[in-house]
Amino acid sequence: MTLTPLPRPATTAGRRPHRRTALVLAGVLAVPLGGGAAAADPVATTAPVVSCTDAPTGFASVDALGQPGTTGGAGGQTVTVTTATALASAAGSKDPMIIRVAGRIQVSDMITVVANKSIIGVGSTAEITGGGLQLGSTTRPGNNVIIRNIRFTDAEDDSISVTNKAHHVWIDHNDLSDGYDGLLDIKRESDFVTVSWNRFHQHSKASLVGHSDNYPADIGKLRVTYHHNFFDGTDQRHPRVRFADPVHVYNNYYRNNALYGIASTENAGLMVEGNYFENVAHPIHVGYADSAPGRVVERDNLYVGSGAPETAGTVVEPRTYYPYTVDPPATVPATVSAGVGVGRVCQ
Repeated sequence: MTLTPLPRPATTAGRRPHRRTALVLAGVLAVPLGGGAAAADPVATTAPVVSCTDAPTGFASVDALGQPGTTGGAGGQTVTVTTATALASAAGSKDPMIIRVAGRIQVSDMITVVANKSIIGVGSTAEITGGGLQLGSTTRPGNNVIIRNIRFTDAEDDSISVTNKAHHVWIDHNDLSDGYDGLLDIKRESDFVTVSWNRFHQHSKASLVGHSDNYPADIGKLRVTYHHNFFDGTDQRHPRVRFADPVHVYNNYYRNNALYGIASTENAGLMVEGNYFENVAHPIHVGYADSAPGRVVERDNLYVGSGAPETAGTVVEPRTYYPYTVDPPATVPATVSAGVGVGRVCQ
């Protein structure tokens, strides 16, 4: 059905005071560490599901733009880093590299990640705090990057920024909370991205797709898949999308999202299917704030204690790009709660 949108605020709450954090200067370990025991996770209500998948599904799996899916730093040197200086050096290397993050690393601002990198947390205690990761710069692209099994906290800007035409990016099994701006933003002509099995919590703005209403260069780009993520009490942007077609949102768990679940704007096309919305008054918006309406096709979602979705128009079928299987939406809360976040991937 199509509903008349309710009035919406042009600005949103939840931004935290900007703060600066000192850069830690210490060493790097050149050999991998063994995986640690998984820490207790209040999200999991059953035994944690451990993923041994080394390749994404969704848009990051697509052979396009000269890249055969997303392989990250496969074939490159493996290093284990314990400081911001070592992480920045490895992430900025011109060579393919598998970078293992061990323990808690405090950074300042954004660390630039360039092409052909896998950044993977060791065990269940890897954390990047105080800053975040930016994929690529205007002169050094951040293509073919994998980020897995890391806790991101207290970023002074975005926790993860996929930007500057980065393509083939897989963001999987991370825990993102308590940042300053967006926890995960995908923008500026980036493309072929999969966001899977992440937990977003203790924050307002979860995930933006599309830089601004005044950046039409994103048209024809920003193809993103979101699947099996837990948007746990975050207020908005799960995702909020401009221009992209299609963005595929399936089998995600939405719980207690105060402002809205998903928003499609500026003629973006979203396929929303097999998701579970719990206590979300506005699960899907067509248009938001000052942004023009987008398009949404929704099918086989569950709305428990939630409002009715807005829909409009037609959307490109994701199956024209890749195969996928949608879990029954009633199973999503248990499956996602048991499987998201850190400590649940093979080491």
